[in-house]
Amino acid sequence: MAREKFVKIVSGAVPVNIENIDTDQIIPARFLKATERKGFGDNLFRDWRYTKENGLIPEFPVNDKARYEGTILVAGYNFGCGSSREHAAWAIYDYGFRVVVSSFFADIFRNNALNNGLLPIQVSPEFLAGIFATIEKDSRAQFTVDLESQTITNNTTGESESFAIDGYKKECLLKGYDDVDYLVTLRPEVESYESRRCQ
Repeated sequence: MAREKFVKIVSGAVPVNIENIDTDQIIPARFLKATERKGFGDNLFRDWRYTKENGLIPEFPVNDKARYEGTILVAGYNFGCGSSREHAAWAIYDYGFRVVVSSFFADIFRNNALNNGLLPIQVSPEFLAGIFATIEKDSRAQFTVDLESQTITNNTTGESESFAIDGYKKECLLKGYDDVDYLVTLRPEVESYESRRCQ
């Protein structure tokens, strides 16, 4: 089943200005029992969002909807380090984020994100600092992510930065494909090749 197509996003951003956020902080291991991708968003950053008594911590940015709202998560350096659990990408996507911005991503997390319709955008430390500074001044500041042109723009300052992405993964995001969907689109070429081989 095809995923939601990635279109140009103009959105506010939720800042979690912490470095070295690992996958156990994104989704603690005790919540990995389910095999479906649904429901993990409820426990995104669980130990930071809730007290031990399961009370909501209102000042944590993801909880502070009066100040922060949007489909862009902005995080510190080395996001997604730690274990290789794919559930980390599931949790972020299931919560409603479509983009994660950082100055560095762990490779396995980056691949898991792209495989699950989540766009990880690696920017320079200076550009990331500018995003955090903008949000600090205006929690409702808007940012534009244009996957087609591979740019992210701080709409407040007008500054833009380009980002890298594998061409195949870019096409899959733009068309809403997972790997199987993409292979299905190649069926006519595969059948044509097979028919030539059999002649």
